[in-house]
Amino acid sequence: MRFIPRLFIAAATFSFSAFAAPRAEHVFIISLDGAKPAVIAESEAPTLKKIAAEGAVTWQASTIFPSITLPSHTSMLTGVGPDKHKILWNGYTPIKGFVKVPTVFSLLRAADPNAVSAMFVGKMKFRHLWLKGSLDVFDFGGPQSAAPIAGGQEVEKDKKPSQMVAKQAVAWLKENKPRLAFIHFADIDTAGHKDGWGSPQQKEALKVTDQALWQVWQAIKDAGIADSSVMLVSADHGGHDKTHGLDIPDDMIIPWVAWGKGVKKNFTITDKVTTYDTAATALWLLDVPLPTEFDGKPVTSAFE
Repeated sequence: MRFIPRLFIAAATFSFSAFAAPRAEHVFIISLDGAKPAVIAESEAPTLKKIAAEGAVTWQASTIFPSITLPSHTSMLTGVGPDKHKILWNGYTPIKGFVKVPTVFSLLRAADPNAVSAMFVGKMKFRHLWLKGSLDVFDFGGPQSAAPIAGGQEVEKDKKPSQMVAKQAVAWLKENKPRLAFIHFADIDTAGHKDGWGSPQQKEALKVTDQALWQVWQAIKDAGIADSSVMLVSADHGGHDKTHGLDIPDDMIIPWVAWGKGVKKNFTITDKVTTYDTAATALWLLDVPLPTEFDGKPVTSAFE
């Protein structure tokens, strides 16, 4: 079931027919919110570690500054830094409206009006990235209304646990086989703020999130699209003590993992990777032209 009309983005001047041979038919961007590589190394995360071992990985990728959730994810999904996307706040603030630069979803829809895409998120603040006509589904514990953002107060509803997000995403993606999907798991960040980065409680949250990641990975296989799909698994930031947001390695260093069609096996990425490279890599895989304004670049070294 689709919840938004498929609208062609009039500003686009290119046609998808010119790009008939994408490197991957399906791309899944998966964010493990707050997943600090040093904590991953000490945690029970067999799915993530297996995906990394079977694919290409750097445990030394960088996020943007400020290293906080909404600005960082905006860079991840727009391919540009905060100086261009201008989302510097970190809550659901309806009066501020939507991101003012294209997202990977709106760029894909401009290139291919029939492309199916979705966001499944654990935090409502991602609503700011839902540009009109860019998604088939925006899901925050259930499909959301397409009504415009309105009002003036900052709103931060309860976060949705990773298992709920996975359940919603798995059922939908097996049926719809999207070209592009973003799946966000919030538990690791929630535990970090409550109990501290690297705490036993956060490591347990990482274990539970890893199980949710396995469900998504298995659903891609069950849908029969694993051979034509690429998963990009990363994070928005790390953390220290019970917080994050500083320009320090604890907060700025993130994982970046690619798995799937054309990905080099058991490969360590030595190139510098930044979170806005995720958007560039996703579009490159889908054979969608990158805007000249992009800061991100495809992580081509990870692929054959």
